[in-house]
Amino acid sequence: MSQSSQNSPLSSKPAPFSFDWLYAFWKFSRPHTIIGTSLSVLGLYLIAIAVSGDVMNRVSTSSLVPLLGAWISCLCGNVYIVGLNQLEDVEIDKINKPHLPLASGEFSRKTGQLIVAFTGVLALIVAWLTGPFLLGMVAISLAIGTAYSLPPIRLKQFPFWAAVCIFSVRGTIVNLGLYLHYSWAFQQSQAIVPAVWALTLFILVFTFAIAIFKDIPDMEGDRLYNISTFTIELGAQAVFNLALWTITVCYLGIILVAVLRIASVNPIFVVITHLGLLIWLWLRSLAVDLEDKSAIAQFYQFIWKLFFIEYLIFPIACLLA
Repeated sequence: MSQSSQNSPLSSKPAPFSFDWLYAFWKFSRPHTIIGTSLSVLGLYLIAIAVSGDVMNRVSTSSLVPLLGAWISCLCGNVYIVGLNQLEDVEIDKINKPHLPLASGEFSRKTGQLIVAFTGVLALIVAWLTGPFLLGMVAISLAIGTAYSLPPIRLKQFPFWAAVCIFSVRGTIVNLGLYLHYSWAFQQSQAIVPAVWALTLFILVFTFAIAIFKDIPDMEGDRLYNISTFTIELGAQAVFNLALWTITVCYLGIILVAVLRIASVNPIFVVITHLGLLIWLWLRSLAVDLEDKSAIAQFYQFIWKLFFIEYLIFPIACLLA
């Protein structure tokens, strides 16, 4: 092999479907959102089973079909939304998130476009084959995700509408849509039970905290490319405090729901777990240096972990009721 071919930019690109390519695709899919999506699909499934009151008979091969269909469709929709955002933010990500595949050059723009197109179409096809409520949920989510990133609408450039996009999909559309999908698959009543409303409200408000906090470590790139965010308008400290108190309200609210027995959950389990998480949150917050971009990013990932945990402990509380 000649020296020129060894130094060619093409030779440094990972071969299709090699380990490096798969790792780049994993980064492209934004793993923390993939985990959150997977847990929401599983969590609402467990709540639907708990509501049915027939746990042992519900957990069967036939009942796993709507779960598998929802999981595949939602994962594909997730990749479409985050991938489209990266396609439109390559220059910004070179400053804020240089490790992402498009910003780093691991993926070409054409590769990103093919992945986004394929996953978007597949999400709709799988949802269509699985059930009407799932199709409606996925279609609405993809539409909002498209409006969030794609010009000329590009709602992410407006702080209020950017936050609305994020917490409306994560907080409301996904939770209610998944529960209706499972209820339809299990031939249960389509009425939304109090436990689902409680979880939906918790996630809705919690996701608002995520939506405003995520821009704190991205101030440099957002300011350079005139992307207006709450962080730029209010300052990092104000947004940090707002996110912290918003999550605190979430935990106190869900504890109140359990104590007053508004929803069918195990109150002792809910109170102990959520008080523990609330104390953990505040202890972690005291150690965050807002001048340290790495520390902010780590705390942001910690908030996502709390988000993940809720989709595990709340369904368990329903099963224990």
